[in-house]
Amino acid sequence: MPTYIALSTLTDQGVRNMKDLARRLQNAEQAFAQMGATLREVYLLMGQYDYIVVAEAPDDETIARVSLMIAGQGNVRTQTVRAFDRSEMLRLVEGLP
Repeated sequence: MPTYIALSTLTDQGVRNMKDLARRLQNAEQAFAQMGATLREVYLLMGQYDYIVVAEAPDDETIARVSLMIAGQGNVRTQTVRAFDRSEMLRLVEGLP
């Protein structure tokens, strides 16, 4: 299943709601699962982004739906990218001239 990385920043609302983080993470895991995706990892960051989320989904449309649903709650803004693991990378470059 394809891997996706979401670079996330907290909104003002998200900062105010940090005390609810455990519940929000649990709700996010359930939402991912209901839409056919898997929330693999979440890391708190220092720097430009507040969180990085590592997820798997069957396709771009699924992860887009999940991202829109999560962002619609108003706690975070995300920038999601497709990530290719080592074996996928090697397969992609096999036929390069």
